[in-house]
Amino acid sequence: MELVHRVRREVFVVEQGIAEEEEWDDLDPLCLHLLATGPGGEPLGTGRVVHGAPAREQAGRDGAVLLGRLAVLPAARGTGLGAALVREVERAARELGAREVELHAQVSAIGFYERLGYTARGPEYLDAGIPHRTMSRPLDGPGAA
Repeated sequence: MELVHRVRREVFVVEQGIAEEEEWDDLDPLCLHLLATGPGGEPLGTGRVVHGAPAREQAGRDGAVLLGRLAVLPAARGTGLGAALVREVERAARELGAREVELHAQVSAIGFYERLGYTARGPEYLDAGIPHRTMSRPLDGPGAA
């Protein structure tokens, strides 16, 4: 978790200016966390899967998990690592029995998620002072990886 937090701190707190108290929440201990590392073991990217009761509470329905805190360090951007992390979240979601992945995308990242088969829905809203939209993707049927 130290390496996961290092990536998130660099991307969200330092780079994007999100307050520490907004980045760290009580969901972290309940989530599945992914960590991508380089050949020397250095952290490059991370993401988390909110599942079970917390996902049901946030999504408002059964069968969904939430992809959150997806972060890739600047040196690894443009390499496909972000997409690989999303696909790994989807694989983990299937193993958890989910039928759908939901996420709360920064508006600037909507195109990235659309290229991976996610669809935006609902209005734009602020989260940590940054414009977001809710997006989702079914895990079976058309477009499933």
